[in-house]
Amino acid sequence: MTLPMAAPAVWGRIPPRNKNFTGREDLLNKLKAGISGQVTAVLPHALHGLAGVGKTQMAVEYAHRFRYDYDLVWWVPADQPSLVRPTLAALAPSLGLPSATTLGVEEAANAVLDALRRGDPYARWLLVFDNADQPEDLQDLLPQGGHVLVTSRNPRWDGVGHTVQVDVFSREESVAFLNKRVPRAISEEDADRLAHELGDLPLALEQAGALQAETGMSVAEYLRLLAECTSQLLAEGKPTEYPVSMTAAWRLSVNSLAEKLPEAVELLRCCAFFGPEPIPREVFSRTPPGMGQPLAGLLRNPIRLARAFGEVGRYALAKIDAPSRTVQVHRLIQALLRDELSPAEQARFRSEVHMLLVAATPTDDAESPASWRRYGELIGHVEPAAVAESTDPEVRKFAINIVRYLRLSGDYAFAQHLIERLLDQWTADSGENDLDLLEGKRQFGNILRDRGEYGAAYESNLEAMKRTEALVGPKHRMTLQLLNSLGADLRARGDFTEARDHDQRSLERHREAFGETSVDTLRVMHNLALDYGLNSEYTKSRDLHEVVYLRFGETYEAATHIINALGGLARAVRLCGDYGEACDLGEEAYAKSVDELGAEHPLTLRVGKDLAIALRRAGELDRSLELAQEVNARSVRLFGLDHPDTLAAAMSLANSLRSTGELDLAFELASDTVVRYPKAYGPEHPYNHGCGGNLALLHRVFGDAASARELNERALAGLEAKLGRDHHYPLTVATNLASDLLTLGEIESSHRLGRGTLRRLRAVIGEEHPMTLACASNLAVSLRESGEAEEADRLHKETMDVYARTLGLDHPDAVVAGQWRNLDCDFDPPAI
Repeated sequence: MTLPMAAPAVWGRIPPRNKNFTGREDLLNKLKAGISGQVTAVLPHALHGLAGVGKTQMAVEYAHRFRYDYDLVWWVPADQPSLVRPTLAALAPSLGLPSATTLGVEEAANAVLDALRRGDPYARWLLVFDNADQPEDLQDLLPQGGHVLVTSRNPRWDGVGHTVQVDVFSREESVAFLNKRVPRAISEEDADRLAHELGDLPLALEQAGALQAETGMSVAEYLRLLAECTSQLLAEGKPTEYPVSMTAAWRLSVNSLAEKLPEAVELLRCCAFFGPEPIPREVFSRTPPGMGQPLAGLLRNPIRLARAFGEVGRYALAKIDAPSRTVQVHRLIQALLRDELSPAEQARFRSEVHMLLVAATPTDDAESPASWRRYGELIGHVEPAAVAESTDPEVRKFAINIVRYLRLSGDYAFAQHLIERLLDQWTADSGENDLDLLEGKRQFGNILRDRGEYGAAYESNLEAMKRTEALVGPKHRMTLQLLNSLGADLRARGDFTEARDHDQRSLERHREAFGETSVDTLRVMHNLALDYGLNSEYTKSRDLHEVVYLRFGETYEAATHIINALGGLARAVRLCGDYGEACDLGEEAYAKSVDELGAEHPLTLRVGKDLAIALRRAGELDRSLELAQEVNARSVRLFGLDHPDTLAAAMSLANSLRSTGELDLAFELASDTVVRYPKAYGPEHPYNHGCGGNLALLHRVFGDAASARELNERALAGLEAKLGRDHHYPLTVATNLASDLLTLGEIESSHRLGRGTLRRLRAVIGEEHPMTLACASNLAVSLRESGEAEEADRLHKETMDVYARTLGLDHPDAVVAGQWRNLDCDFDPPAI
């Protein structure tokens, strides 16, 4: 008994099989043989040829006919290169990977490509990239290990892989197709005449067959009308890249539809100004203010609207997909529809499409993951609909929200691509001093900062703020939002004191303009709390973070606001030295972020990194290491090696590795990270020097105290130049440097440095802070080594008493201190 063949476990986005598909047997067999014959080194296969010859239909037929050869088949519309990654990212859950909502689009797509290359969990797979243009657009997106099929009109794919040339139908195929398409009998002679007049072009034959099937028109009558229409087209002398036969067949179908239901043609013309991707039917469920007739009347009448969609589908002018509730118009038909319209009519339809897109904008803000599915459905129509060309404020607001969605969902590359296009167009249309343009500049600065391009973000935001303030004054919301962005840019530059002073002034201006509880004011308060932490004012930081968290919780429901505030509070509590409480808060923030944003959302990774640090500080070394490894691996996948968030995760992991005795791995990772830091921040940023101190610590652990001393002296000088001596970061390095000196036998220098550092730490972060206790314990060891036993014993007892009532005597720091051994103090770069 022969077992039935199993259908693919994953069957994604494949267009329905064309029941009228005819012929192409030789081409399909050639394609099958070619694509199967390159198992060890699979090259992409390209179907290229004239528009309307059936490249896509052939790929659809291949996918359906040979589906049992695959475990996974996935369709990727490729005419807009910027949408290829989102479509690949949508495959992630089917591969057991986190979704794009969780990972961000770019990382989800990368994870999908990696899984396909490895054949995990499916080794037999087929990807179809439909209507690709330049091979360069897809060069990083064609995985090896399975089968890749590309349809394209661009002959340059010849140089990329095996190609199959698709031409018009043979006459026999045309006749066979018409016999299938026209339900009543058509004679061989009539079919031959019709095929001859239409040049055997499949799309034109589909139009002719649909019109005759719908109207009952005879072949003779159709040919008479076709001849008249062709003569008219030739007389018009319009230049076109499309065959006259196709244009004539299309015009006959549209004319016939217009006689039957005129408003259906209006609907079809409207669809021509969307992208060639599926249009959600939901887009047509609202009638925006200002929508003209007859389209407005049609949208207000759901019965006639449904009929109009049905007629458009029956005339083969669009695909109506009932299960997905979408309508899709072939790009060739879209082009023909647009070409028939005057410039004024084109402008009207384009404007109406813009209105429909605006009306379809999710009611939830782009910051809410609940809105991302709808934004994802609209994104494919933004560029084809020429949204950038609109000067309507509402349309520009829609465009900005699309950019925000892309940025907040993690697709930084596409967000930057789109905002740059918008800015170029808006600058040309409205000049430099336009509020929409300046809001776009603000979003551009945010994206640059998200991508770790801190210098460029600062310059962009500074220029935008100056222009905005000159245009609308210092109290306008946009001016103040840009002012707040500059505070983040100053932190990124390492100008912590300047950032604090800037944000204090900014907070006063926000309070005056918006009050205490507005989201804009709370964002500035959050940033000021970060500033306090970066300036070693930990109690102020904690108290302000607590206020922000409580107010966000009382006033706003957005998960990102609340999680960010709670994560900030957890970090500030840790920096105050309250490690147990920091772990409790951090666990809550991390669990909430994983649950509501996903395990690999950028904010989740930042909260997870802080929790790993808190666990390490609290002495839970194994759990800290596990979480640090997880966060670092995900950060590398999401951001790449040189992004600031990845660098911070790597340094956290290096510190955890050292704490658990994995010294070789810790040294290797710390050495690599220290080299990368200046690329992100510049050579004199405090984080560079702080991480240099971590590497110095490892040198001493490996017995090279001389190198440790050299690195620590360099790090201390750099930190003092930027922050002064009375700051947690240089005092941490000074504490370690004192240990280097003691190891090298320079006991007096070690005493002197240790005493001065302890005095400063007590003044800066408090007498009972764990960092202060570590410095005191190390000084006691140094005093004992030099024979000053009485002072050493007194200082040691005082320190152990404080350990007993704070961290506990079983804490790793207390254990080391109790054994009269030196404590090593590391640095973890906080969030900017």
